[in-house]
Amino acid sequence: MHENLDKNTPILVGAGMVMQKEKDLTKALSPLDLLVAAAQNALDDTGLGLALSAHIDAVAGLRFITDSPEARGLPYGQYPNPGRSVANRMGFAPRHCFYAPTGGNTPQFMINDMAERINAGEVETVLLVGGEGLASVMRAVATGVDKSDWNDAPDGDCVGYGVDKGGVSPTEQAHGMSFPVNTYPLLENALRGALQRDVASHAKSMGSLMARFTEVAAQHPMSWFPVSRSAEELITVSEQNRWVGSPYPKYLNSVIQVDQAAAVILTSVGKARDMGIDPALWVFLHGCADANETWHVSERPDLHRSYAINFMTEAALTMAGWTVDEIDLFDLYSCFPVAVEVACREIGLSEQDPRGLTVTGGLPYFGGAGNCYTLLSVATMMQKLRAAPGRKGLCTGNGWYLTKHSIGLYSTEAPRTPWTSPTSKAVQKRIDDLPKCVVDTAPNGAAQIETYSVIHPAGKPRAGLIIGKLDATDARFVAHVADQNGVLDAMLRDEFLGKKGQVVAGDINYFTPAE
Repeated sequence: MHENLDKNTPILVGAGMVMQKEKDLTKALSPLDLLVAAAQNALDDTGLGLALSAHIDAVAGLRFITDSPEARGLPYGQYPNPGRSVANRMGFAPRHCFYAPTGGNTPQFMINDMAERINAGEVETVLLVGGEGLASVMRAVATGVDKSDWNDAPDGDCVGYGVDKGGVSPTEQAHGMSFPVNTYPLLENALRGALQRDVASHAKSMGSLMARFTEVAAQHPMSWFPVSRSAEELITVSEQNRWVGSPYPKYLNSVIQVDQAAAVILTSVGKARDMGIDPALWVFLHGCADANETWHVSERPDLHRSYAINFMTEAALTMAGWTVDEIDLFDLYSCFPVAVEVACREIGLSEQDPRGLTVTGGLPYFGGAGNCYTLLSVATMMQKLRAAPGRKGLCTGNGWYLTKHSIGLYSTEAPRTPWTSPTSKAVQKRIDDLPKCVVDTAPNGAAQIETYSVIHPAGKPRAGLIIGKLDATDARFVAHVADQNGVLDAMLRDEFLGKKGQVVAGDINYFTPAE
């Protein structure tokens, strides 16, 4: 069935994953070791092993958390060119080296981009590799173990590209919105308001949704937390399941301190034939797209929506000639429940779709390996599609705060039409043409809460965090709510959407709810 395919049609031919839970730092694999192990597994998966490395003319590396804005000060795990480091360790010298920006969308973004380069004849065979060794790095830092050898800055050119800029405005930054654990709860409560649910019923819905993810994670051999939990256990606050940012206890938050890695190998149909790779291993990228939401959360016209997910899914399905109903397997990016809930609504899925919404178990349970999670989900999707040829799969990635998005549609079945470039530029224009909310950075006067959370920063006092609107101008603003007169306990318990009060400007804006 592959005989008539254009020789430049891009395909994925190898996938590898690795996970370690070694607590003895004298035995633990370094972050680079993890990447090398995943790359070797991907080479072996093609059936050619190390012999294939001679054909790799491009390597693409995903960014470790230690080279992302929030963790660049860590002393170990510094790999500013991980793709080149892996190639050097494995003994091959690719002509091209690419480096991905920060963001959970970047694995799928890089797959989409490398597929386009392969189709255009710019590169022939690509090793895309990424992972996270943050669990071991943080253990070394905490225990004072010197792991200076867990760093590498190799010589050689590297092309960095893609959108790599901060995710928040200065006002959002000042109020703590640069931390995903603070901002996603705001989106969650905005969605709850749009659905007209009370606090208790929405909590039950979140628990029911994510309990299904834990069941998948419990069966995946690479899971960080292979534990099935009930809906009630996920949403009940306890010593083990403390508040992080309401309405999320700990069990509803992505876990980033993991040791996991993955690699995939992309090439063309013609090159795969030349190398002798079994067509039964080929996985086709039928459709793809990338899109950025209105960049700053506080400027988005609808806090409960993602137009980027909606528009890019439509574009990818059109490119593939598929409908959502034809898809058998999904992996929706799942850093927090709202990411899944919003994606379901924008794609057109029920949260209880019997096909399931994850093949890994999701970032809070399978493991949120920094910028690399989606590479693990694509590797898992490849395994599942090969096990049942002809099935169709969909993977999404998400960076920052439902800000940067990417999608890929996969199958072992060959495309019905020649592969074409994705229409991401047209998708982005549709988003850029949407109206933006005016944000008042020095708000004063009567106002009301549009969405809110009670944030519990580690080692710091808790605070209320809100996005509100001024009564006089309808302009948006960001503010804190002080922990006084029991108001934060009430915010954890009662309905505060639409709550009226007064806001006062300052370096930190403060909102006082009316009694």
